[in-house]
Amino acid sequence: MFSGISKKLMVCAMGAAMCLAAGGALAADVIKIKIAYGNNVGEPNDKAVREWGRLMKERSKGQVEFQYFPSSMLGSQKDVTEQLTIGSNVITISDGGFLMDYVPEFGVTYLPYIYDNKEQLFKLVDSDLFKDLSKKLETKGLYIVHSKWIYGVRNMLATKSATKPEELKGLKIRVPNIRISNEMMNAMGATATPMPLAEAYPALMQGVINGAENPIPVLYGGKMYEGAKFLLLTRHQVNLSSWIAGTKFIAKLPPEVVKMLKETGEEAGKFLDKENETADKDALQKMQAAGVKVVEVDRAAFKAVMKDFPNRFSKEFPPEVMNKVYSIIGQK
Repeated sequence: MFSGISKKLMVCAMGAAMCLAAGGALAADVIKIKIAYGNNVGEPNDKAVREWGRLMKERSKGQVEFQYFPSSMLGSQKDVTEQLTIGSNVITISDGGFLMDYVPEFGVTYLPYIYDNKEQLFKLVDSDLFKDLSKKLETKGLYIVHSKWIYGVRNMLATKSATKPEELKGLKIRVPNIRISNEMMNAMGATATPMPLAEAYPALMQGVINGAENPIPVLYGGKMYEGAKFLLLTRHQVNLSSWIAGTKFIAKLPPEVVKMLKETGEEAGKFLDKENETADKDALQKMQAAGVKVVEVDRAAFKAVMKDFPNRFSKEFPPEVMNKVYSIIGQK
């Protein structure tokens, strides 16, 4: 039997526990979030993701922890995105080329030869246009956590030198299986050959393809230089990435946690900029040491050929959308 005092103490303890459960979930429970991405351990993107996790753990005083899933461990980008829409506790990397499957206009962030630097893309991210597109994405069950994250500047590695678009004729170049990438490479003068990045190296060594395009550290990390000795500095895309979650998962998180995810994500994006700069120089030096010749292309000639490229997507990017983009980034 409990004494009267013991009963009172028990009631107080139960009340305190109930208050903690009701109002102090963040203090009581560690929130674990899976972070899914295709990059390998050690690449700039992987390092920046881990810096994001470090910042988040520090800012939340240990109440939010990231669990890392590099190298597409949770499945393809499409598979992971489907997981998001059903409420999984996952945040994954994406971009406009992929998100346009959900909101077609999102592809404007992925267009080639439109953006010359990351500052222009960041202006777009801060614009009302991007906010409107993000709201449309939410109706599809997807939420933009943050977007000021530059995957890298995409260039081309090929089996022969080329400085002008017409010199790419006959070259089969691996691209991601995204419509913009396919049409972009064909418009640039080469023959687009879509396939998973992991298949590019054996395809190159077997002569199935004649090259690939990606940021320099990714081309180096995939050992593409063993089968292609000409690095063409086309700089055709400044690749903006967006980190996305499911709206159902975001709705379950305390607002202060969502705010922290955004703020620390942008901080980690600045860390990524420095990592990319260092990795670009390092990969370039190592590829040159392996016999790769760096080729400065006639970028003006490529820009001229690609000038009307958005017109191929008149349904997705009507003139009023493109005019907004040009106005935001200060072009045309």
